[in-house]
Amino acid sequence: MSTTDSVRDNLLARIKTSDTPYEVLRAPELKALAGELQSLPVEQRADAGRALNELKQSLQAAIDVRQAELLDQAVVPIDVTAPWDLNSQRPELLSTETGTQHPITVELERVIDIFTRMGFDAHESRQLDDDWNMFGALNFPEGHPARDGYDTFRTEEGFIPPAHTSTMQNRVLRADKQKLEAGGNIASISYGRVFRNEDVDATHEHTFYQVEGVFVSRDASLSQMLGTLRAFFEEYYGQKLAIRTQPGYFPFVEPGLEFMIEKPASIGGKPGEWLEMLGCGMIHPNVLTAAGIDPTEYRGFAWGGGVERMIMLKYGIEDLRHFESGKLAFLRKFA
Repeated sequence: MSTTDSVRDNLLARIKTSDTPYEVLRAPELKALAGELQSLPVEQRADAGRALNELKQSLQAAIDVRQAELLDQAVVPIDVTAPWDLNSQRPELLSTETGTQHPITVELERVIDIFTRMGFDAHESRQLDDDWNMFGALNFPEGHPARDGYDTFRTEEGFIPPAHTSTMQNRVLRADKQKLEAGGNIASISYGRVFRNEDVDATHEHTFYQVEGVFVSRDASLSQMLGTLRAFFEEYYGQKLAIRTQPGYFPFVEPGLEFMIEKPASIGGKPGEWLEMLGCGMIHPNVLTAAGIDPTEYRGFAWGGGVERMIMLKYGIEDLRHFESGKLAFLRKFA
């Protein structure tokens, strides 16, 4: 078995470069060494057998090392944020060098731009609030069933991820009431994410965006509100629109209305097809009083609605869940 060392060196060298290292164990050289055992004198066979086993053990250790190297080379680093299947070809849907704004961000900025050009201030809503601003300041009495209708989340400490941007209304009215005292008016919108305990489907999400507006002056009226909203939607959809309203109940306005527009032609709308867009109405005297504004001297109107609803109508999007899906094919349409 004098050739054992030379066989070992040769096979170890082959293992280090082989893509199939286990095949070395079937090498003719090893078979030849095993065959030589039978021809050796009996007194030499034990030592020769141990040498052959040691050779196989050293080869097996080298094979294990090489196999681990090959496995490491085969592993593709996984990006857990990648929205494609790593086993398939990477889709060239979005540039990896240039970022783009989310469609909600783009359209929300357009909404804000329209209202600020109309003379409204803009405030981002809060992500966490208290019961007073969410309900109490908006004329929701304790135990009122309307509180249940909002499917509100609550933290263990009793705070509330706002279910509507109306949670900003009392703050806006209090902060701007000096404008009334100076002979001006309050004109403001609040925008941001809202959260509700909803079952998610094509038309419902637990997290979405709203825009809330308030206007207060000595002579604010429903006709001013309807004119404001009509002007906004005509600018947003880029066409003249017919509007109509129907009675609706909201604790913070009286009278309360549901505001509808004629379905825009951009999504195949025809005259006589109506879409409800938001809730609105004259601000309830109790809401003005809660903000320190005398309802016998001043009156106002308010409205609030979902941003995604407007976007879906504008672009013919059929499923609300697309906005939060992270699907590149959907986002590419707005890139």
